[in-house]
Amino acid sequence: MNQRFAGKTMIVTGAAQGIGRGVALRAVAEGGKVLLVDRADFVADVAAEAGSANALGFVADLETYEGARAAMAFAAEAFGGIDILINGVGGAIRMRPYAEFEPAQIDAEIRRSLMPTLYACHAVLPHLLARGGGTIVNVSSNATRGIRRVPYSAAKGGVNALTQSLAMEYAEHNIRVVATAPGGTSAPPRRIPRNAAGDSAQEQAWMREAVQQVTESSFFKRYGSLDDQVGPILFMASDEAAYITGAVLPVAGGDNG
Repeated sequence: MNQRFAGKTMIVTGAAQGIGRGVALRAVAEGGKVLLVDRADFVADVAAEAGSANALGFVADLETYEGARAAMAFAAEAFGGIDILINGVGGAIRMRPYAEFEPAQIDAEIRRSLMPTLYACHAVLPHLLARGGGTIVNVSSNATRGIRRVPYSAAKGGVNALTQSLAMEYAEHNIRVVATAPGGTSAPPRRIPRNAAGDSAQEQAWMREAVQQVTESSFFKRYGSLDDQVGPILFMASDEAAYITGAVLPVAGGDNG
């Protein structure tokens, strides 16, 4: 397999399942030293799947700044520095019309899908500056235009703005900041549900409406696969994309959000 990440150290957040898991495992296969970070303790099992001493798991709650700081410090100590950060934490908790969201639920969506990326970007910068440069890849979403998840959409719009402004500010330090914007993606059932409280019958109906909108908005009229998302993320993280910064790459079957 292509060894694009040989000699590189990488942190992948949200690595216990879904897109983050796929990114982390392929990055190890491509020669990277990878710290898999998640608040789910089975992230260590995922790291073990890589079958390499170059994969380590680390449990941290990235909805807190301390969690982000601890993850970066651990990676720098374990690997001698950090070259690449891939921010994969996020995901809509609830699907409902905006008028039906309670204030605490709005806060929870922003805390889940914006704050971990904000915190991790801030916490990694000292390490990238010490390294003389590096790359940050933020996993955003094409749901900046979508129904039944307005707070999540707003959070991902914030990720896009962060990507562009941070890229402009830190280009002089040889730090690239880019993002991908996945569309609907088929994945195995989540080991930890997006909404721990469970969905009511009405919420399940609103979810079906959102799924229909996502499917119909894609030119292909279908969801993509995990591999459809992993490849573009790792391209953006690699030296093959060395002259790309500040860009948000839609990976959504033509629905650019």
